[in-house]
Amino acid sequence: MLAYAAKRILLMIPTLLGVAVLVFFMLRVVPGDVVEVKLRGDGGNVSQETIEMERRRLGLDKPLLAQFGDWMVGLVTLDFGKSMWTDRPVVEEIGTRLELSLQVAIMATIIAVLIAVPLGTFAALMRDTWVDYLARIVTIGGLAIPSFWFGMLVMLTLLGLFNWLPPITFTPLHVDPWTNLVQLIWPAMAVGYRYCAVVARMVRSSLLEVFNEDYIRTARAKGVYEKLVIVRHALRNALLPAITVIGLEFAFLIGGLVVTEQVFNLNGIGVLFVQSVSRNDFTLLQGLVMLVAAFYVVINLAVDLLYAVFDPRIRYR
Repeated sequence: MLAYAAKRILLMIPTLLGVAVLVFFMLRVVPGDVVEVKLRGDGGNVSQETIEMERRRLGLDKPLLAQFGDWMVGLVTLDFGKSMWTDRPVVEEIGTRLELSLQVAIMATIIAVLIAVPLGTFAALMRDTWVDYLARIVTIGGLAIPSFWFGMLVMLTLLGLFNWLPPITFTPLHVDPWTNLVQLIWPAMAVGYRYCAVVARMVRSSLLEVFNEDYIRTARAKGVYEKLVIVRHALRNALLPAITVIGLEFAFLIGGLVVTEQVFNLNGIGVLFVQSVSRNDFTLLQGLVMLVAAFYVVINLAVDLLYAVFDPRIRYR
């Protein structure tokens, strides 16, 4: 297991380097100039000399290969540079928003797993009964309803019943836990509903497939308690595909909640993505893409390692 984990960690390095090369050159193909947008975006009367001075200050006057070399050297030394728009370090720009997005993703994952696993299990055990049909309606609704629209319904309900609106500013968990949870529980529930629907349907279909396996029939023929058959034999194997879905959905939530964050007035990674794209802030965009790519490769590694925990038959060599 340790050897496998070490190999996977080493393979993460060329993967991230490939992402870094792609994102650098693909962003340079996109039309637009951050200096023009920054100094002349609001109709400002700025001379061309000032534009050229700002380009030199940001290093945009260098040849493309020289800029690429600076980016790769900074990447190796974990120096992602400064934002071309705010002139603040990219790490600082991302760090102030990562706490919020990460907490929403974790809370949504916890809500989804706690609801989806029992829901999918009961739906599979009571196949073609009213319980199964109700679970299908709930899960199909979660897949069909966009998270941001469901979040708007939650907001309107809270406003109409309790006259509650989300706070203007984000309160960190370590500053005021209660205020923080009250602010983030609703977006976590809005996102977790769709998340729950995906996982519940995966658990149900996996369980129905596992119930037809020979080892399940053998366990029942030997007189093993039905609860042990379900929990120890069926559910542990059925959770393997669900674990993959949970991991991929969690990685997606880190930077994919743009509209949901707007609805609940959250200044997270998704909003920062939109701002950096609209401003052509190359350095900030590169840092954000590398952050999401790092989350994906790390979570994929964690999912692969969890396979061996749930299924002892799996051994990595």
